[in-house]
Amino acid sequence: MHYQGNSLEQHWMPFTANRAFKAEPRLIRRAEGTYLFNQNGDRIIDGSSGLFCSPAGHCHPKIIEAVHEQMKVNTYTAPFGLGHDGSFALAAEVAKLTPEAINHVFFVNSGSEAVDTALKIAMAYNNARGQAYRNRFVSRERAYHGVNIGGVSLSGMVKNRETFPLVMPNVVLMRHTWTGEDLFCAGQPDNGGELAEDLQRICDTYGGGQIAAVIVEPVAGSTGVLVPPKGYLERIREICDAQGIVLIFDEVITGFGRMGENFAAQTFGVTPDIMTMAKALTNGSIPMGAVAVKDEIYDAVIDSSPDGAIEFFHGYTYSGHPAACAAGNAMMGLIAEEGLFERSKALAPYFHEAVMSLKDHPLVRDIRAIGLIAGVEVHPYPAPGARGTAMQRDMFWGGLHVKFTGDVGILAPQFIAEPEHVDEMIGKFRTVLDAHDKAVPRAAE
Repeated sequence: MHYQGNSLEQHWMPFTANRAFKAEPRLIRRAEGTYLFNQNGDRIIDGSSGLFCSPAGHCHPKIIEAVHEQMKVNTYTAPFGLGHDGSFALAAEVAKLTPEAINHVFFVNSGSEAVDTALKIAMAYNNARGQAYRNRFVSRERAYHGVNIGGVSLSGMVKNRETFPLVMPNVVLMRHTWTGEDLFCAGQPDNGGELAEDLQRICDTYGGGQIAAVIVEPVAGSTGVLVPPKGYLERIREICDAQGIVLIFDEVITGFGRMGENFAAQTFGVTPDIMTMAKALTNGSIPMGAVAVKDEIYDAVIDSSPDGAIEFFHGYTYSGHPAACAAGNAMMGLIAEEGLFERSKALAPYFHEAVMSLKDHPLVRDIRAIGLIAGVEVHPYPAPGARGTAMQRDMFWGGLHVKFTGDVGILAPQFIAEPEHVDEMIGKFRTVLDAHDKAVPRAAE
């Protein structure tokens, strides 16, 4: 195949309709604060914090400076058997934010790696406590846990699974928590708490003693913001405790202030045994993820090995990379200096009111919101996902970036956003809704 000199063909883009994109590219040339700037110089407000990962704003000068200074003195340290100051400092800062019993942090390079690492930690822990026979994992329908083999095995989103049939065995899915009874709900819905009993039924069917771990997103973000019903997470924790099952919270989206507290675990008052994180850890500036575990899990794995032996045969070439740690440490400083979590919590009520103003639109099927994230679901047309894909494209050219999953636009403002930024996002969202409404005769839907 022959390509032009400025062809876009060489890059196989992720989670993208490559042919459509390359016919009409949407390129970001620079970014600053709450705004992106495309190849035409148009200003685009970032309504999804990138991919929920840049709450402190794009191109924050303190993060840039920290990474620059780090790269002048140490660009790489082999993480197997060696260390550098930055990773230990960052682990200590992260442990200050996690629930009290969770004080040990393992660094990876993404949320997907964090999930696979969490699964391996659960297996290592069960082995260390003499329960290696626990060989099943429990996830949920509509779950998203990244794209590595472990995460795909746990996935409850069909498009993330159907092309990849050779995955981990022994994964059982609970039902998702969107019942359709509590439409246009800001906060936790009243209905659906009984869905936690799916876990009890799985225990009754397979034996609770056979389950290695249960993994849930406290708020199922990527699928379209499914907020846990009242009492749901508490009951999941209760069943796990009764059956000796490790509970993993995937906090890649919900972590670091998105729910108004440090993590969703604190927002909902439910402490997992293991939690995954990424995205906002470095403000999205350099790839990084982490897994944080309870002391008892770390101690069991470490103490089960002979003195001087490697206790956990796992890690990545770039685990705890110096540049990523510099970005992470700078981000930890900004959380305190700029009161980012407090700003997130303070903006949430205004954001909820603004996004719920869209419920009068005839194309809007439902809106679900909690903290500083909301899913605006539109009626599908002419096929599921088609309208959402077209709306995401049209919003970009209309000056708004919003991440869509299928027919759900996921709004997640940066924590530095002000009410006028929220107004701009909602106004541009409505403009595109209006355009799509006018383009399709009502009888056609």
